[in-house]
Amino acid sequence: MRWFETPDFNFLKAHKIAYVVSGILLVASIIGIVTKGLQYGIDFKGGKEFVLEFEQPVEVLDIRSELTGPLGGAPEVKLFGSPSDVLIRTDDPGNITEVQNTITQAMAQLYPDNSADVIKTDIVGPRFAEDLKAGALNAIIFALIVIFIYILIRFKDWTFSAGAVAALFHDVMIVLGIFTIFGDLAPFSMQIDQAIIAAFLTIVGYSLNDTVVVFDRIRENSTLFKTMEHDEMVNKSLNDTLSRTVITSITTLFVVTVLFIFGGEVLKGFSFALMLGVVIGTYSSLFVASSTVVELQRRRQNA
Repeated sequence: MRWFETPDFNFLKAHKIAYVVSGILLVASIIGIVTKGLQYGIDFKGGKEFVLEFEQPVEVLDIRSELTGPLGGAPEVKLFGSPSDVLIRTDDPGNITEVQNTITQAMAQLYPDNSADVIKTDIVGPRFAEDLKAGALNAIIFALIVIFIYILIRFKDWTFSAGAVAALFHDVMIVLGIFTIFGDLAPFSMQIDQAIIAAFLTIVGYSLNDTVVVFDRIRENSTLFKTMEHDEMVNKSLNDTLSRTVITSITTLFVVTVLFIFGGEVLKGFSFALMLGVVIGTYSSLFVASSTVVELQRRRQNA
């Protein structure tokens, strides 16, 4: 069965509504990031990590709750290979021996009949964390620059490059804002770590793929329907690609949702970022990227 076989939605008419929606989300995201600051994980701010091996399986949520008080904040707690091995990361400022003793004492109280051995300790230094933070930022900026050049070469029009980069910036900023604003409310970790950076780069790739498909159809229709009004031609191109866009997004969202539900605590933040990215990326491909191209081309003609 084919969905949206002959759609006839007026996307360009809805662009003004999309401007308002995107504007509100972007402003809220920027305000949240500026006021609260990015919620970095141990990877980016430095700290200590411990791997504990229990005799019996344990609950991650119980361990995090038990350690929040003694460590002065909620640590990052994940299963480490098996239900009885746990990775604990904390930014507690104490020396590593003191922090280790605090953790082992808390675990002895939480699981008096389930002893734990510390099988690994490590320190993520602030210098390494700063280098990693700079590397992640450079990776995203470099990706946007390369994408701008790629779209420019492929479509030979800078307005398409601007539209693609605007959509990608829109997607990443909104997802980043959601992680910042709701980081303290979520029942799982939404701190920015290496996995989340990988999710952001995946979102960039997914959103770009959808955007390029739309742009290809716009370029194709511009040569096939030379007498058609430009806005009408763009709207037709969006409707032509709607079936492919929606079906691809739904199937991808289904897989990522399964990963979020059954992937375990370690993948919660990563898969949640991808879920947001699929939804927002699909929206931006239909409304943000195309509307940016239309507006820029319209201003260029009127100049």
